[in-house]
Amino acid sequence: MDVNLIFKIAAIGIIVAVLNQVLIRSGREEQAMMTTLAGLIVVLMMIIQQIDSLFTAIKSIFGL
Repeated sequence: MDVNLIFKIAAIGIIVAVLNQVLIRSGREEQAMMTTLAGLIVVLMMIIQQIDSLFTAIKSIFGL
């Protein structure tokens, strides 16, 4: 497991949470929701890349 990936995901989570609270407190709930969705999409893309690498490694191990 790539520890750097875990730290990157955690950092994105912290940034999104802070931005979300700032936006909500300033009455910008819609922007807060968009920020949360953007953060989620970024994290999902990072995870999908790791899953793709895993499947590529599995294919090469089994000669597929």
